[in-house]
Amino acid sequence: MTKIELLEKQIADLDYDSFAQLREWFIEFDQTIWDQKLESDSNSGKLDFLIETALAEHQAGESIDL
Repeated sequence: MTKIELLEKQIADLDYDSFAQLREWFIEFDQTIWDQKLESDSNSGKLDFLIETALAEHQAGESIDL
């Protein structure tokens, strides 16, 4: 049995309250991982193309004031 299969079985065996607690923990954990990945990508320059694209569109008059 793989680790994932074992986790799936253990999760399926949880009572409702324990599952709800796990779900809340996992959402927070997932958001933390996402934030770390976004920060890492930003710091490494992987997202610079988004800034360049937005600036080019703005300079071409394709943006609107919010």
